[in-house]
Amino acid sequence: MANQISKFKMYVDLLDEVYKTSSVTAVLDGASELAQQGANADELVIPKIDMDGLADYDRSAGYTMGSVELTNETVKCNFDRGRKFLVDAEDDASTAGVAFGRLSSEFERTKVIPELDAFRFANYCKKAGANIATSAITDGASAIKAIAKAYDTMTDNEVPEDGRILFVSPTVYGMIRDLDTTKSKEILQQFAVVQKVPASRFFTAIEVNDGKTSGQEKGGYKKATTGKSLDFLIVEPSAVIQYQKRNVNKAIAPEDNKDADGWQFNFREVGIADVYVNKANGIAGACK
Repeated sequence: MANQISKFKMYVDLLDEVYKTSSVTAVLDGASELAQQGANADELVIPKIDMDGLADYDRSAGYTMGSVELTNETVKCNFDRGRKFLVDAEDDASTAGVAFGRLSSEFERTKVIPELDAFRFANYCKKAGANIATSAITDGASAIKAIAKAYDTMTDNEVPEDGRILFVSPTVYGMIRDLDTTKSKEILQQFAVVQKVPASRFFTAIEVNDGKTSGQEKGGYKKATTGKSLDFLIVEPSAVIQYQKRNVNKAIAPEDNKDADGWQFNFREVGIADVYVNKANGIAGACK
C-alpha cells in the first residue's frame, strides 16, 4: 500500500504543472521563496520594504541619513475551497492510481483553475474600483483606443511600464488582431505578456456555491448579479499580492476510510489574491 500512496503523491506533484499551463493568472504569482507559512494555517508572511525619499546634499556634512525598514507582514488567505471524491474499492490498487491521476488533473484543469482565475480577476477589479471603466468597445479601433487610454492613465499615475500584463477577452483580442495594422501591433507590443482569458473566467464579480445548500450542490462559481463581463484588464504585477499554498491533495485507502469502502480523494486549495493598499492604480480595465 505504501507504494500505491507514493504513486498518488507523484500525481499530486504533477498538479503544479497542470496549474502552470492552465491558469491564465499564474503569471502574477509572487516569488514562492519570499512567502512563508504564518502562525495559522490560513496565513502567509510576506516581505515589505519602506524607505525615505531624497534629502538635500550638504557640501560640508555630506549625505543626510535616511532610514529603510524591512518588515514581514502577515496576511490572511482569502481563497479556501475544497472537495472530496470517492472511488469504490472494487477498483484494484493499480486502477485506483490511474483513477486518482485522471481525477486530480481533470478536476484541477476544469474546476479548480477556472474558479481560481475568476476569483482573482474579481478581487482585483473590486480593489481597482473606478479604474475599471464602462466599455465602449465595438470594433478593433475602439479596442485600441480604450486600452491605450487605460495604459496612459496608469503611466500618468506613475505605475511602472515594464512588466505590465494585458489580460484580454478572445473577442477583443480578435478585433485588434484582425485590424493587422501598425497601431494594432504597437498596442500589443507595449505589454510584457498578452494573455487571452476565456469569457467564463473574466468577470468583475463572482458568486461561489458552497456545495451544500439546495441548488448549490454542484459547487463552482458564476458571475455575480452585480458582476459584469470584462473586455480587458491591465495589471502591473507588483500591485498584487498573489500566492497559492496548494495545500492538501491526498488519498485515503479503503482500509483507512471510516465512512465508506472505497478510495477517498481530498482536494483543498488555499491562497491569497489581493492588492496593496497604495497600488490600486496598478490595475485598470474595461467591462460591459
